Amino acid sequence: MRKLILARAAIWLTVVMWACYVLSVTMTLFLSGVIDTAWRVVEGLSYVLVVSALTFSALMYLVSRLGAYQRFREHQRASRADLDRHFTVEHKPLTVLVPSYAEETSVVRKTLWSAALQEYPAIRVVLLIDDKPEPADPVVAARLEATRAVPGEIEAALRGPAERVRGALGRFDTAGGLLSGRGESRSLSRSGATYRSDVNLGRFDTAGGLLSERLVEFVAEEYRFAVRVLRGAAATEPREDHVDDFFVEEVLIGLAEDLETTASALEAALAEGACIPQERLRELLERLVRIFSAEVTFFERKRYASLSHEANKAMNLNSYMGLLGGRFVEQCTEDGLMLLPAPSGVEADLEVPYSDYVLTLDADSVLLRDYCLRLVHFLEQPEHASVAVVQTPYSSFRGAPTRIERLAGATTDVQHILHQGMTQYNATFWVGANAVIRMEALDDILEIDTDNGFEVRRYVQDRTVIEDTESSVDLAVHGWSLVNYPERLSYSATPPDWGSLVVQRRRWANGGLLIMPKLWRRMRDARRAHKPLTLGEITQRVNYMASIAWASFGLIFLLAYPYDSRLVSPFILIGALPYFLAMASDLRYSGYKRSDIFRIYGFNLILLPVNLAGVLKSMQQGLTGRKIPFARTPKVKDRTSSPMLYIIAPLVIIIYSVLVAWRSWYDGSWWTLGFSAFNAVCGTWAFLSNIGVRPAVVDVWIGLTDWMWVDIAKPEADASDGVDASDVDVPDWRVALREGHPAPGTPEAAAVAELARAGFPVRRGVSDDFATETVKNV
Repeated sequence: MRKLILARAAIWLTVVMWACYVLSVTMTLFLSGVIDTAWRVVEGLSYVLVVSALTFSALMYLVSRLGAYQRFREHQRASRADLDRHFTVEHKPLTVLVPSYAEETSVVRKTLWSAALQEYPAIRVVLLIDDKPEPADPVVAARLEATRAVPGEIEAALRGPAERVRGALGRFDTAGGLLSGRGESRSLSRSGATYRSDVNLGRFDTAGGLLSERLVEFVAEEYRFAVRVLRGAAATEPREDHVDDFFVEEVLIGLAEDLETTASALEAALAEGACIPQERLRELLERLVRIFSAEVTFFERKRYASLSHEANKAMNLNSYMGLLGGRFVEQCTEDGLMLLPAPSGVEADLEVPYSDYVLTLDADSVLLRDYCLRLVHFLEQPEHASVAVVQTPYSSFRGAPTRIERLAGATTDVQHILHQGMTQYNATFWVGANAVIRMEALDDILEIDTDNGFEVRRYVQDRTVIEDTESSVDLAVHGWSLVNYPERLSYSATPPDWGSLVVQRRRWANGGLLIMPKLWRRMRDARRAHKPLTLGEITQRVNYMASIAWASFGLIFLLAYPYDSRLVSPFILIGALPYFLAMASDLRYSGYKRSDIFRIYGFNLILLPVNLAGVLKSMQQGLTGRKIPFARTPKVKDRTSSPMLYIIAPLVIIIYSVLVAWRSWYDGSWWTLGFSAFNAVCGTWAFLSNIGVRPAVVDVWIGLTDWMWVDIAKPEADASDGVDASDVDVPDWRVALREGHPAPGTPEAAAVAELARAGFPVRRGVSDDFATETVKNV
């Protein structure tokens, strides 16, 4: 409640200070005759316009975070029992599509594992490899072969545990609901791995329809088996960087702790002599089957001349989605290998099952265990029938070793909050790193054309390099909505160096202006249908798509043009304080330091030329009609070289700020002096910390000569902070069985995992009536 009150106060203070500033400038400068020439009037109006545009962006930040904290307060997690019950019945299939190009094999492997361990029935994980099928470079060829082998390796590793838990479920479902036999031991073996179930099953107890203690012990042992499998995998997993650590701790061990919570809860119930309903025990066994039963494969569109080879992620996804539900044969022709529809009665070379849901997942992203379960459960609630896309805007991996990666991660984590707030105003944009999408909705925005005589199906438009943003508007035009699920269930890599960050941020800044006409058409159509868009949706969408443009040009004017110091007012500073204080609070909420707000300011200052370049590229495409090539963010262990422009331009900003500060000192322009000096200090710190003198010299030299190649040593890693969960209240076994493991990454999750390892110590003195009522709720 305190956050909400302060958030509203920040919004009103920003509005009031802006109004006071405009009124003071109008009264003291324009009407009083201080500004008495036409040029001075234009100068004053432009300054007020720039300040107003920047204030509007700050206001949209404050409004978004208000909506986010309202959603966080109202969010109710579906209980584990509700999820298990919902997915016990036969379910619609889901296909996970992982587009990949020139990725490190280890990066792809973690992503596929996180998808394969999702607790979803009938899940199919497909790696969409976009590399050249037959590269000439032997190093690239070896990496490609290793990447192709990953899906098979994952399926082989899952096969033994899957057979074990399926066998356990089969024993559960035999005649009488129980397979009897004293001292029986069932052995399942595949690929040299043997898994045993040594728990004796007692007789079925018909009294009250509840199972005997033996069956509770049997289910608990299956969970203990799954825990051993996951912890064994975690123990052998290589840990070379912070992403490896995150994968082991949050994906493998996190799932193991979740299952251990259930096992310990069952054993605690057994120790108390409580009875668990047979239906609930079966749901628990089915959960294990879902965990280990994923199908994992790969597909390469560039093997086939009949599929699009356009070099962007959108067409990689479109090429495979266009095959869903089809049967195809391969045919060699003079033009290359073709993939053609299989005639009826002819054996197909490739069958692609249809999928009601598609999960698009970047190859450098990792999903936590509840992602698919909770998001599909959300989609299948009756009140969400018109939701086309549900996602959790990704967060950054914790423990990044470089300053630039941590700062990029901080801005990413704050954006997670803002995206949640945009959902409050029905202004959600699809964030392409991960999302669960209804194929029914994609069919609505499908466009079909031909290329060299072959049909090209475009579900996701590739007209701009921010294909997810454009598709969001397309879906809204067709009456669909998009939602950000208010939990952190997905994580993704942030650029580790300046060169790769330049590629990413320049792409992000490119395309928003090109999509604005679609938004205007949507607003016009909504008015004609007497369902006008709300002010909140319009302002949030306009700010999301165009704020980089006006903020970049506005800051350039403030930095470069020598405005009259009388245009500067204390109202500007006071009006900006709520924005900076709110962001500092959000950084603290996301696990960073409040003081990081100054580092982020300098970080954004040296990124100004990058953002401006992206905006200019959008304008170029708008004027010429020529599509801008899609530039993938490099995901390599070595440093990515930056274009010389993005080394020189930040230096120019810093030097110019110093010169303006020096001149303002002699002119007595104290407000201008303070602003310029602050920019010079923050910009210098950001340049030294995030770019570095040596890399800058190397990149400038490369830019001037274009023939040198320099190997740069990687920076050393810093230690990361841990989480103290010692003071967190934890539930007993009854709550654990009903609600499941707490949300990943919270102190409650760590505390419950510790209690589960201790076996949920039995609570003495609990009345029989209380125990009976609790079991009913379970």
